[in-house]
Amino acid sequence: MGYILPADIDQSIQSLLATGRYASEEEVLRDALSVLKKRDEDVAAIQAGIDDIQAGRYRSFAECDADFRARHQIAPDA
Repeated sequence: MGYILPADIDQSIQSLLATGRYASEEEVLRDALSVLKKRDEDVAAIQAGIDDIQAGRYRSFAECDADFRARHQIAPDA
């Protein structure tokens, strides 16, 4: 399945191919799609964290710190 890409995108792909990092246009596009997928996953994870905070599903740093110190037998901050 072939596509006609805008000149600026095609130039970017050709520049990446010229570096030798990629062996084909398909490899460049697969990598680009992989990065987009990862970005979307990161954005979803951030939004889930924001949603948790807004819903009150979080612990204070002081509480987490105290639990960590107790679990690892570290003296409390003076």
